[in-house]
Amino acid sequence: MFGKLAADALGLSDIGSVISPADFNKVDSDDYVMHEEGERIFFLIKSKTDEYCFTNTAFIHVDGASAVSKKRNLYRKEYAHNQIHHVSMETAGTIDMDVEIKFSMGDKHYSIDVHKKHLEEVKDLYKTLVRIGTIQKENNVMLTYAQSSLNHATSAVGRSNAPNSIETEFKAINQYAFDWLRQAHKTYNVKDFSTVFEMFIKN
Repeated sequence: MFGKLAADALGLSDIGSVISPADFNKVDSDDYVMHEEGERIFFLIKSKTDEYCFTNTAFIHVDGASAVSKKRNLYRKEYAHNQIHHVSMETAGTIDMDVEIKFSMGDKHYSIDVHKKHLEEVKDLYKTLVRIGTIQKENNVMLTYAQSSLNHATSAVGRSNAPNSIETEFKAINQYAFDWLRQAHKTYNVKDFSTVFEMFIKN
């Protein structure tokens, strides 16, 4: 316990810094951003060993084994397939050098220490993650409703006494269901959260 306190007080622990947009192209994470597809970085935290990169479409974690090793593990989580939840923030105490932002994506939990001088920027990130998580949760509910509604409608049509042949009716129902669900996923399975980042991130 004393060792950790001493390390924090002396600035020796692995505390991250928020990187300015002007320096995004100087970090390792930038090499893994899909710039060719319009992906762009909105927020980036860099420590001695790790990088935590938040783009409009994904969270990228460049995980370093240690400060003296050049080995890196790259993890990418798309917002479209990984819901953000359990977002929390811990501000600095009297002798603390850092603030802490915590969140989960899918089954993976993250806890990131950031120097307390970046408190205002971390607050913006906190609000961004909370809002994205809320949108994802609401959209999942709407997709469930949409699927249930389509199932009921398809079942009702299947019980009808329409004069069409079974094959013709099946093809019509199948095509309609496919088109309908594709539109529902396009509406409720958001892939690009640029508008949310632009609303809250001020750096």
